[in-house]
Amino acid sequence: MPNPKLLRQIPDLKEGFAVRSATAQDIWTIRKLVLSELLDPTQLRWSQFWVIVHHREIIACGQLRNFPDAQELGSLVVSPHWRGQGMGLFLTQWLIQQATLPLYLECLGDRRAAFYTKFDFIPVSLSDLPQSLQQKFRLSALGKRLIRLPIHFMHCPIETITETR
Repeated sequence: MPNPKLLRQIPDLKEGFAVRSATAQDIWTIRKLVLSELLDPTQLRWSQFWVIVHHREIIACGQLRNFPDAQELGSLVVSPHWRGQGMGLFLTQWLIQQATLPLYLECLGDRRAAFYTKFDFIPVSLSDLPQSLQQKFRLSALGKRLIRLPIHFMHCPIETITETR
């Protein structure tokens, strides 16, 4: 069951803000946001992104990558000027609500992993991932094992997805 306390804390977007699916014209802004956080710049498909805009300026983005047997929440970035104002919380919740298949993610760092546990994401091993994601995350798993990168693979239980709708 999702954390009800957290769900009550997620603010609605204020006047002047909107969440929408990305358009082809948004890809360069999305790429700039993703690269500014040193996130994986591959597989940035604008058609899989959602963005938060403030007076037509993109201030946050996140992607639901589609695989045959799962979806991956990825490339979640909030512009530095807008951090600490609930945009990341809102967008994460929005993406969870849009998921139609089992939802997974990969993140670098304990702080990011702790953020996702607020949404009931749980750590999983590489072998617990669907086959399509095992292939995608194999190189990350190697870095985690060989040079002890703090990479986390996580899964959002289906109960959380269905109960947040």
